[in-house]
Amino acid sequence: MARFENDPGEGHPLMIDLEPGTYAWCRCGKTQNPPWCDGSHEGSGIEPLQFEIAEAGPVAICNCGLTGNPPFCDGSHSQIE
Repeated sequence: MARFENDPGEGHPLMIDLEPGTYAWCRCGKTQNPPWCDGSHEGSGIEPLQFEIAEAGPVAICNCGLTGNPPFCDGSHSQIE
């Protein structure tokens, strides 16, 4: 399973209510506004993952970097010791 650079050391997902729209999930780990991209990746060679939310509601965003379904949590954090 590929680990993303986004690794704030959290062992659980970020539960957040999102409105419909396009979002950019930070994958470089340099953002000052996690989990969202703030452009800090410039020059790193790592681009944010853009994703769409169709319906408003709660979403589990990966915080461990192990998910197989980025940016959404798939429970892979349970593998962290």
